[in-house]
Amino acid sequence: MNEWRELLTDWQFKAIDEQSWLPARVPGCVHTDLLQNGKIDAPFVGTNEKSLQWIDKKDWEYCTEFDVATEQLTSGKLELVCEGLDTYADVYLNDRLVLSADNMFRVWTADVKPYVQARGNKLRIIFRSAIQEGLRKLEENGYGLPATNDDSATGGVGDKKLSVFSRKAPYHFGWDWGPRFVTSGIWQNIYLRGWSELRLKDVFIRQDEITAETAKLTAVIEIESEAPREIVLNIGTDGASWSGGFSLQAGVQTIELPLSIASPKLWWSRGLGEQHLYTFEASVVEGDAELARRSVRTGLRSVKLIRKPDERGSSFYFEVNGIPVFAKGANHIPNDSFVNEVTVERYRHEIASAAESNFNMLRVWGGGIYEQDIFYELCDEYGILVWQDFMFACSMYPGDQAFLDNVRAEAEDNVRRLRNHPSIALWCGNNEIDGAWSHYIEEGGWGWKKLYTAEQRVKIWADYEAVFHRILPDVVEAMSSDIAYWPSSPMQGLTNDASQHAGNSTPNGDIHFWAVWHAQEPFENYKGNIGRFMSEYGFQSFPEYKTVRTFAGEADMALDSEVMLHHQKNGRGNFLIKDYSDKYMKDSKDFTSFLYMSSVLQAEGMKMAIEAHRRAMDYCMGTLYWQINDCWPVASWSSIDYYGRWKATQYYAKRSFRDVLVSIDQAEDAVSFHIVSDLTTTLDGTLAWTLYDFAGKALKAGVVPARIEANSAAVVLTLSAGELLAGRDPNRTMLVAELKSDGQTLEAKEHYFAYSKFLELSNPDITVREIAGSNGTKFELSSASLAKQVWLQSDEEGIFTDNFFDLVPGLPRTVQFLKRGAAEQAFAPASPGELVVTSMFDYAL
Repeated sequence: MNEWRELLTDWQFKAIDEQSWLPARVPGCVHTDLLQNGKIDAPFVGTNEKSLQWIDKKDWEYCTEFDVATEQLTSGKLELVCEGLDTYADVYLNDRLVLSADNMFRVWTADVKPYVQARGNKLRIIFRSAIQEGLRKLEENGYGLPATNDDSATGGVGDKKLSVFSRKAPYHFGWDWGPRFVTSGIWQNIYLRGWSELRLKDVFIRQDEITAETAKLTAVIEIESEAPREIVLNIGTDGASWSGGFSLQAGVQTIELPLSIASPKLWWSRGLGEQHLYTFEASVVEGDAELARRSVRTGLRSVKLIRKPDERGSSFYFEVNGIPVFAKGANHIPNDSFVNEVTVERYRHEIASAAESNFNMLRVWGGGIYEQDIFYELCDEYGILVWQDFMFACSMYPGDQAFLDNVRAEAEDNVRRLRNHPSIALWCGNNEIDGAWSHYIEEGGWGWKKLYTAEQRVKIWADYEAVFHRILPDVVEAMSSDIAYWPSSPMQGLTNDASQHAGNSTPNGDIHFWAVWHAQEPFENYKGNIGRFMSEYGFQSFPEYKTVRTFAGEADMALDSEVMLHHQKNGRGNFLIKDYSDKYMKDSKDFTSFLYMSSVLQAEGMKMAIEAHRRAMDYCMGTLYWQINDCWPVASWSSIDYYGRWKATQYYAKRSFRDVLVSIDQAEDAVSFHIVSDLTTTLDGTLAWTLYDFAGKALKAGVVPARIEANSAAVVLTLSAGELLAGRDPNRTMLVAELKSDGQTLEAKEHYFAYSKFLELSNPDITVREIAGSNGTKFELSSASLAKQVWLQSDEEGIFTDNFFDLVPGLPRTVQFLKRGAAEQAFAPASPGELVVTSMFDYAL
């Protein structure tokens, strides 16, 4: 082949003002390189974050030396390709400045043929401090721009919000769940690339029209040629092939070849069908010589955002291959403050956990990074749709021409990289900025407008519109027109008046509902604030004790200890958890018990929200809670902690996201039994209900037929709480509903007539019996009295098929342990080792 690549390795680094070089890992960053060389303390432990803020004030230098083989030197083109430089970088090859970078999210390429020699090439990259660059840009700007989550105080720069001036991961500057580590370094591969005659720059399989009968496609091929030539383009996949002849000019050009596949194997989101993936091979031939070859993998599907007016406003839902999809999932943030610490296995664990929990969508939130390729490859494989934000969040941004040009190039690079992934369902301009500024409502938003003069406000909003209403939608339309663009999340629609901005229950667009938590409203308010698509809402919890002890000592085990407060980035967060716990949960025996109680509290809140949203189908067609993961060990909104350990919320979400759900809701005296179905066929069955006391005695029972249409939700039964209880103690009585079809139990759900705080629990005396023939992986659990939120723990890392469930006497539960595996296998049945089984009784006073 005419193209070759050689990764550049054996790097060293140092501060620009020091003499001694240290070994560096590339890809990586200066913080992890300092840690690996024993120069700093572990960043996540205790309050070490505070003492490491000096790192981002310095300039750093990375260098390596390399040789080039004689046959490589003769290549027509020699290029240095930097797939990710974080962020302000001057690159010198043999003392020649070959490129200057200023965007973490772009690919930077330099022609280095004039400077490369056979032996002893020296490559140096000087990373200028993003803080010093930001201070300079702030001074040039003159008035500054709002960036609520930029933790400038911890960073030692007072109230100077610098994150907005650098095209760099916003969360590096701090967030209300993450630390401030403003990194520098080579965070993606860097390599020498050589080629002669011709190079295939990009292969895009554009999906023009996809049906069950035919896939009408276009192979969009970007080619760079050294000279004019006549070529044949060949495309092949799964035994099918297409060819076309083309005349090329010297330079870069795009050619197109129409393709058609009869009866294509479609790609479906999880729950609807298989995730078939095609590999398309593209080759360029001149005469008898093959000049270039490149392959891409994609799935054939139609993904549309459906926004149609109706009697209640306008819809907002995704349609996959013509089937409406209720989106079930969560928001995703970067898995680490230091992104190169995230292994393939960690990515697989997250995506497999999402699929295991019945997710069909993740939102890649706009304050992090455009994720690594493996993230999207795994979403393709597991059928997880991706709502993809561009990397802008909770800030206003400058609008000078250099910044706008930089943003356009960033968008082009990332849309080009990701557009072949069938999982990409939406490109969204930013996170929360439309609502935060609320341009058309004078008293709306987060109070930002009041900080600026009338003239400044006009300029700031014009700059906003340039990025999010012109540049980004233009790039998406030009490069990936089959995928919808949404300017900001949340918003109602691009109306250029007050109806543009979303509220807590507006009837158009998407909603971020944060009155529960930030405004301290009760969980019950989730049920009264439902929009067409709930793209954010959430509640915090602490991670489990095992995780807490990785950053805190035994002496720190208190809500108000310095370390616990430092690992809580949301102001009064620890005490908000305590306030809500006092309302809903029993008093905890000790701090370790409170960790458990907080996890259950969060799970109960998320269950109330998720099931309210699903019961409102098809008015509401999506629920993405905040957030699935963490970037460090911390008290946060995550359902899986930094180490990949499932909190109670993850198990609750798995149950509440079942494709067929029974949801019981009580409004005053009325107890309603809802069935929600994501199936594509009608479901016929029976719903049986039983009233129990906590000793397992059946007090009343009934059965009704249950019929639910495809893709719908319905109330199948309503009972009177007063008549059910008939004078019985609501603190000692519960309902159990069971949905059966064709002799199979599809779903069962409990309902209580009082908060957990008031339930009168006794020692449940849980019995665990190993299931014969399971090789020690399966267990049956039973109890003598009601066991609330049974928590199974293992000394192995992994998950249980169910956990944090209620155990009713006479209704045993079978669970299996799945050990966390290597990169190729996320979970596999295994012995849990030492099995510990507890319940709320063990943690309550």
